Amino acid sequence: MYQQILIPTDGSAGATKAIHEGVRLADLTGATVHGLYVVDTRDYNTLPESKWLTLADELEAAGETALEAIQAEAEAVGVPSETAIRKGIPHEEILRYVGDHDIDLIVMGTHGRTGFNRFLIGSVTEKIIRQTPIPVHIVRINEDD
Repeated sequence: MYQQILIPTDGSAGATKAIHEGVRLADLTGATVHGLYVVDTRDYNTLPESKWLTLADELEAAGETALEAIQAEAEAVGVPSETAIRKGIPHEEILRYVGDHDIDLIVMGTHGRTGFNRFLIGSVTEKIIRQTPIPVHIVRINEDD
């Protein structure tokens, strides 16, 4: 059924639900799990290069920690895993990764914001759903998660 499952993560506590679900699906289908963390460069374009480099190092360290959670859960159940950190606009980098690695399922969380909050904050998940040709398994993340 699925061979390559992508689990994009932002490192939040709520993303743990999506990680668990994605690894469980990979275990059931014999798929490889791909963990991806994207350092969002849009917010830091106006910083001087010296400050950006320091911040980029910190964000990449946070990404490595987030990806370790995926690796650990996959390893615990014997699911093969690969991880990557990319820099750019999150939904664009996720879609690029999908194409580069022949991903056939994306598992990701959403907070389920609606109305004005969704308009203000935007949704990486919504952009992925609208732009990818492959299935996206959505895991609802509550504010309590």
